[in-house]
Amino acid sequence: MQTIHPPFTTRALESERQVTARPQWAFFQGRVVPIADAKVSIMTQVVNYGIGAFGGIRGYWNDDAHQLYVFRIADHFRRLLNSCKLFNTTLPYSHADLGAITLDLIRREDYRQDMYARPLVYNATEDITPRLYDVEFDFCMFTRPQGNYIKLEVRACTSSWRRLDDNMLPARGKITGGYVNSAFARSEAHWNGYDEGIVLNQDGHVAEGSAENLFIVRDGQVYTPPVTDNILEGITRSTLMQLFRDELGVAVRERQIDRSELYVADEALFCGTGAQVAGIVEIDHRVIGAGRVGPLTQKLQDVYFRVVRGKHPGYMNWLTPVYSR
Repeated sequence: MQTIHPPFTTRALESERQVTARPQWAFFQGRVVPIADAKVSIMTQVVNYGIGAFGGIRGYWNDDAHQLYVFRIADHFRRLLNSCKLFNTTLPYSHADLGAITLDLIRREDYRQDMYARPLVYNATEDITPRLYDVEFDFCMFTRPQGNYIKLEVRACTSSWRRLDDNMLPARGKITGGYVNSAFARSEAHWNGYDEGIVLNQDGHVAEGSAENLFIVRDGQVYTPPVTDNILEGITRSTLMQLFRDELGVAVRERQIDRSELYVADEALFCGTGAQVAGIVEIDHRVIGAGRVGPLTQKLQDVYFRVVRGKHPGYMNWLTPVYSR
């Protein structure tokens, strides 16, 4: 049988290539184990049906302070525990316990560079009936070095895949199986020669990127879709809303955004733990603004990276230092 490959599959995007050292440790089944021993059965429901929830937490290395700062760790774990509520389950850990597990793993790896932690709550029951009752959820985590998830200047397209509706699979939680939707959107964008995809909700309004929240700037005003438009309740999103207001003096309005409004925006940007703050310079072959990262986005990028690296004293309460000094 002949294999049919979509266009662009042989064209690697250099921005997406990352050479990363394999982590040595994982938290698995209640204890720290070598990463090679952190394995689940192919019979588990998380493998068969994607029944789980995850988080993504970044740590940023500050070379001047010789310190690694983890960004908004408590908020990330509060959201993960809220995702557990969607499954009607709980974990035997508080967000403080989860934070302590994270810091222990990071210290074992002894990172002196930017890194990423991936906590995962998963349905560990070995049974073929997809369900949320009479099942057992477990928790695991690993860490890894992490540079840019996407470029900080991107070209995007509107995806033909719609965002999942809250009554289908809630986007406000980081539900593992829901990211198949993200995989379709991002892969379509890649195969069509773009860096990222923008998904619309079931009403045809802009939701977000494949795995990023979205903002636009028009006539000096900043807008972002509301959480009721089937978007992730992003922690970076809430961070930027505060930085826009407190550091740039611009209030952010949450409202519905039409697809065509993207084309006439002065600036547009993606944000997220992975994406950080990425300016969108083209959408669907239309140049956004001057075709480069806009001035407000540039200012936001600058203040954001100073904040997460511990170089802005006004936001140290968002940071958790990893190493004793």
